[in-house]
Amino acid sequence: MNIQYTPTTCPYCGCGCGFNLVSVDGKLKGVEPWKRNPVNEGKLCPKGNFSYEFVHREDRLTTPLIKKGGEFVEATWDEALDLVASKITEMKEANAEQLAFLSSARCTNEDNYAFQKFVRTVIGTNNVDHCARLCHGPSVAGLAQTFGSGAMTNSLESCAHADVVFLIGTNTLEQYPLMWRRALQAKEKGAKIMVADPRFTPSAKQADLYIPFKSGTDVALLNSMMNVIIAEGLEDKEFIENRTKDFEELKAMVQKYPPEEVEKITGVPADLIKEAAIMYAKADSAALLFSMGITQHTVGTENVMSTSNLAMLTGNIGKPGTGVNPLRGQNNVQGACDMGALPVVYPGYQAVIDEQLGEKMQTSWGCGDLSCAPGLTVVEMMHAAHDGDIKGMYIMGENPMVSDPDLQHVEAALNNLDFLVVQDIFLTETAALADVVLPAYSWAEKDGTFTSTERRVQYIRKAVDGPGETRDDWEIVSDIATRMGSDLFKFNSAQEIFEEIRSVTPQYAGMNQERLSKPEALHWPCPDEEHPGTPILHAERFATPDGLGVFKAIEFKPPAETPDEEYPFILTTGRMLFHWHTGSMTRRSKTLDREVPTGFVEINPEDAAKLGIKNKEMVKVKTRRGEIEVPAKVTADIIQGTVFIPFHFAECAANMLTSGDALDPFAKMPELKVSAASVEKLE
Repeated sequence: MNIQYTPTTCPYCGCGCGFNLVSVDGKLKGVEPWKRNPVNEGKLCPKGNFSYEFVHREDRLTTPLIKKGGEFVEATWDEALDLVASKITEMKEANAEQLAFLSSARCTNEDNYAFQKFVRTVIGTNNVDHCARLCHGPSVAGLAQTFGSGAMTNSLESCAHADVVFLIGTNTLEQYPLMWRRALQAKEKGAKIMVADPRFTPSAKQADLYIPFKSGTDVALLNSMMNVIIAEGLEDKEFIENRTKDFEELKAMVQKYPPEEVEKITGVPADLIKEAAIMYAKADSAALLFSMGITQHTVGTENVMSTSNLAMLTGNIGKPGTGVNPLRGQNNVQGACDMGALPVVYPGYQAVIDEQLGEKMQTSWGCGDLSCAPGLTVVEMMHAAHDGDIKGMYIMGENPMVSDPDLQHVEAALNNLDFLVVQDIFLTETAALADVVLPAYSWAEKDGTFTSTERRVQYIRKAVDGPGETRDDWEIVSDIATRMGSDLFKFNSAQEIFEEIRSVTPQYAGMNQERLSKPEALHWPCPDEEHPGTPILHAERFATPDGLGVFKAIEFKPPAETPDEEYPFILTTGRMLFHWHTGSMTRRSKTLDREVPTGFVEINPEDAAKLGIKNKEMVKVKTRRGEIEVPAKVTADIIQGTVFIPFHFAECAANMLTSGDALDPFAKMPELKVSAASVEKLE
């Protein structure tokens, strides 16, 4: 019997927890603690504990598939890759802009780097994006405008040193359990926890102060807190004077948001707004955490900038226990952004519209002219495919048939394509629509790096062989590039790709194999091999050109869709403890699936009573996009007038109901957290 322990990084949320995968005779059998890993110190959530269960599933893709006569038939790699290369070449020669590419936050930095390089150097377009568009695109856009850098400012460990931890738009206990552990460590030392959320979540139940408010009114709430802080003279005058600009504009604007008026907008009692504002402002160190409850709005970027305003107003930036901390939803969504799997930037957030940066990348890559035209975002790609302007799409490790808004529209868009390639580990709802399916390794079968929410770059390590004829994602992409005539993809390993990443990505330049092999790994920016990495950003200056943080005077704007007589409820969506995103991995874990086998709609008891709905009864939830049938979960843990559906379950898909029409003007984020909905009892 051959037992092996392989230290690696969890494939689920952005915390980046480490553990040992245990394999016996080449098969995964479980996980064991890796106590030297500083992120989680040997502790794990249920998803991490059972992360090995889906890897050896019988329904893993094991061979390439080509659709013939509406049915998939098995093919050789040569057949599949020759077909993909020839079809993409044909479309590229007609018009490169009719092709679109989706990269993946579930894949490694090396996979994402190779993918975006392929799109830019071989295809000649910037039509590459990934699911950050549907989670933290507004975080990147908003923090870049206020702080000059669109990433989490502090480390996870830093949160344990806060005097106040303010959670808004994040159910951290369920979604990021090991980050929640840091909040509890702060609480054990005397810190207060504040939670603002329309739902009385498990996080809210452990808070010292709970602020229930209407989804979509974040800006009004935060403006009102700032109104109170300034009225009470609790702003950090020295920080404002020395490290920021445009404060007077903010001060004048927030005067229009007294708590008594904002109570009418948010539903939060004026006294509670005052209490929250004073608690946050009086803390020596206050850490602000947010997730998709802040970002998934048509004003998501402005919501994010409002969190920046609050932190700068009170001087809570650049030191332990403070910061504005967007908690990234997927294991490598930070890394996929860092690698340039976005339509407007090369690796390291270097703008594609900057001709000098384009020339720099051409020299580094040894390629011809690169396009300076920004590409399409995820939602824009789907609209363009629906309208016939995008004719071919290549999707690596994404499942938009569950994750994207307005799924009927997405299905029509994908079916309207002339050619669809999907590269994945299972035949997902999206892969089922493809013309060619390419089978890839799971995270347990490959080497590479993930970058966590705290900008920590960590190794994943191969524990077992992939099933059948599966291959590495970067290897598949490189093979297609070579078949299309490129000589820029002669990589022999993930490590070779990382060396190239270092050479073109300033934030990663100082990261070498020896340094990343240590359990602590490194936080970017790490500009040279003598640099220790940067757990806390903006300690002395912001990343803006003049080093000053920028206050943004932001007026409240209502959501794009508000309740009316026909659709009287606000529908909001989100994640839960036992499942993750489209469920393609967690729902194939027998332990996790047993915990929560299908979806539900949370509804307040008073709302349910008016509709004659009892707990666990099937109901119909309907919006202007579609309708689903789903069991009711009658609970006082959600405010009246709001209903909640987790988005993991294809059979009662929350995103059948959400809208992809109205978008955040900065980040092109759809309004996933507010939809006008009706609920009715099924006879």
